[in-house]
Amino acid sequence: MAMNKNLILTALLTILFSTASMAQEKVYQLSSHILDINAGQPATGVTIQLSRLADGQSWQPVDAKTTDANGRVKEFLEKRPGTDNRGIYKLTYLVGPYFEAQAQKSFYPFIEVVFEITDDSHYHVPITLSPYGYSTYRGN
Repeated sequence: MAMNKNLILTALLTILFSTASMAQEKVYQLSSHILDINAGQPATGVTIQLSRLADGQSWQPVDAKTTDANGRVKEFLEKRPGTDNRGIYKLTYLVGPYFEAQAQKSFYPFIEVVFEITDDSHYHVPITLSPYGYSTYRGN
């Protein structure tokens, strides 16, 4: 009987700690992805800078991150209670150093993508990239 109580207690504590750790997981509203279509693989190690248009006149830096092994940045604009991330933003992809590391000439030292966040949903802004062209769209 004591063994059953210990098993039940252990199971309840496991559930409690699992729930507590999930409740603390951060949620982000914006992500990006770079696919190097020339190489047919994700573009890793590319710095992406996020800026927000302030007063309709000047860009204010918000954050900067580097793409992971899958060419992704998943953690822009943390969603917190009482925070409104609506506004006009710019992602600046610093692709010049990426192409230099590949010993590849490129037309683009950097790429800027301007977009507007109009609600609380998730926004994903991917780009497909080559040394002499790129494309972007709103993903999911």
